[in-house]
Amino acid sequence: MTRSAPDKSPTREDAGATGAFIAVVGPSGSGKDSIINYARDHLLGRPNFVFPRRIITRQADARSEDHDTLTIEAFIQTKARGGFALDWEAHGLSYALPTSIDDDIAAGRVVIVNTSRALVPALAARYRHLVVVSVSAHPDIIAQRLASRGREDAATIAKRLSRMQVEESLRSDAILIENSGPIEMAGQRFVHVLEDAALDIADGKARLGED
Repeated sequence: MTRSAPDKSPTREDAGATGAFIAVVGPSGSGKDSIINYARDHLLGRPNFVFPRRIITRQADARSEDHDTLTIEAFIQTKARGGFALDWEAHGLSYALPTSIDDDIAAGRVVIVNTSRALVPALAARYRHLVVVSVSAHPDIIAQRLASRGREDAATIAKRLSRMQVEESLRSDAILIENSGPIEMAGQRFVHVLEDAALDIADGKARLGED
């Protein structure tokens, strides 16, 4: 279930009017975190690009992304206080984004997040400038990546791949990035997407200035 934060949160008309939200979606094992990390390294020192840490009810380890961990109880309490911009559930875990991303978008920055495809409608309602980037990879590559994590058995991985085939038919106007080859190929494509978003923001501000 996907829900936005309480009514005090910014709306599409204010916080979403200047910056951009880049939603990176795709099946587990497609390499979403890899291309995000590539872009973060490439854009280091450019404060208009923001890579917020997700909040997850899972302990961090060397094989998972760098995230903030909350217990289920603390997650529920923080959500009740309006401490999240958005939250969602996937694979038996709860995920959330900090409210600071609304300040970043209101300030005209590009916010990049690995998120769930199911969250896209809520993001579109909340942020005026939303770019959906759908990352894919060959099923054999995805299976290898999932197996290397050591979190799931072969049967669970097979179920993931089966769901992925169904989800592929649900794509809309997302920007598609194939990530079966060297990370530099998909990573550079993703960096170009982010830089294009920043240029669109700058152009929008210039037009407002002319008005």
